[in-house]
Amino acid sequence: MATQDRAARTRRTILRAAAQVFEERGYQASTISEILATAGVTKGALYFHFQSKEELARGVLAEQDMRLTIPQRPCRTQELADMCLTHAHLLQTDPMVRAGVRLSLDQQATGINRATAFHHWQQACTHTLQQAQAQGELLPHINPAETATVLVGAFAGVQQMSQATTDYHDLTHQITALLKHLLPNIVHPSILTALDLTPHRGAHVYTELTTPPTTTTAATTTTVTATSENTDKPTTGTTGGTTGEPENNPPATTR
Repeated sequence: MATQDRAARTRRTILRAAAQVFEERGYQASTISEILATAGVTKGALYFHFQSKEELARGVLAEQDMRLTIPQRPCRTQELADMCLTHAHLLQTDPMVRAGVRLSLDQQATGINRATAFHHWQQACTHTLQQAQAQGELLPHINPAETATVLVGAFAGVQQMSQATTDYHDLTHQITALLKHLLPNIVHPSILTALDLTPHRGAHVYTELTTPPTTTTAATTTTVTATSENTDKPTTGTTGGTTGEPENNPPATTR
């Protein structure tokens, strides 16, 4: 058990270091040597978990994919807004999420399927919009799949502009503005007036998610995929093994 715990900690350390390097340098310019130096692990420890830079990138995408769940709301439109606003909050605060988004948008990130990230988020938004439609929250002309595509594309554009102009500092305000422009064309006015679209909504939802429950009843949650892919399946001794990890001696310096 101690060996498994050590292996899991080492894997997390490597992924955090990879996320930091990918976010700062981009995929093409990042090197295994930089990731080793940032993680402070041996080359053997890294290659025990990840066989290549491509596998590291896929690992970062899969890791940030697991970081966001949204509590199910009675109003599905509020749940949809919470997806967007909480993801915006995480882009401001979580390096793993920022690295995953950068990889998804990086045209030089060869060897990973960047389309999967967008498809997963489209599917999550489509599902929530279909539920909203079934509850009578949407206007009659709305096609959930088309609307999800527009929403995901608009979010991607706004977040990319925010990153370039303010390093995400204004992102939650910009996503609030985006939702205020889009939702009146999607939902009934009576639903719109009851929504919380404030810039701090994402931080409140994240606090709700990370605060230990005070009751024994588990809350129902909906898994949200923002900019991620789950095609990388770790296997023992390669991309996520938990036993037999090489001893973590001082990091190698070979580039």
